[in-house]
Amino acid sequence: MSIPVLRTLSALEARVLGVLIEKAATVPDTYPLSLNALVAGCNQKTAREPTMELRDDEVLATIDALKALSLVFEVGGARVIKYEHNLGRVLAAPGAAVALLAVLMLRGPQTVAELRQNSERLHRFADLSSVEGFLDEQAIKGRVVKLAKAPGEREARWAHLLCGEPVLPVAMRGVPGSGGSDTVALSELAAIKAEQARLAAEVAVLKALVLRLAGELGVAADETTPASN
Repeated sequence: MSIPVLRTLSALEARVLGVLIEKAATVPDTYPLSLNALVAGCNQKTAREPTMELRDDEVLATIDALKALSLVFEVGGARVIKYEHNLGRVLAAPGAAVALLAVLMLRGPQTVAELRQNSERLHRFADLSSVEGFLDEQAIKGRVVKLAKAPGEREARWAHLLCGEPVLPVAMRGVPGSGGSDTVALSELAAIKAEQARLAAEVAVLKALVLRLAGELGVAADETTPASN
């Protein structure tokens, strides 16, 4: 059986997916989520790394991009349109793996112990070896990676690869085998993350605009992109 492969997701797409997965487990009575609830979940100040300040239009554009990948579905309610994720089916991944991916998308790199604790409301793992087993399976499929230990840390951290190479914590910069270089200041890293989120939002808005225009013109979205010489 072939393993489903996704294109690299933007930081906003990962945030929206992570929130939908999280809320499906933690607030099932109000799931699927309305746009207002989804935006609030994306902008939470707790259990989020990095924190974001997203607008309704940015989240809507991100939803359009995820719908094109069949990762999000729109559910028509009596009065309010709501949204639900479809990551497990697209990746053919079990619920335990989806829970781990969601926590990594929402909270950044974590140790096995942290993952077990932070995913408890999404999926209850029997022990640490169970968490490691699912991480190893997802690593084989290229969806997560085990990072080198940071100075002074006893345990290695894991990161997801759905957005490409992970943005490492400051403490990980310069660690051999971690892919980092010189240590950067916290303020500099925060500025980089903010700029990355802003650019990702602009790209998501442009993608959604292209898809809408292509639909109105009756042409495939890829036909709107000029061919390279």
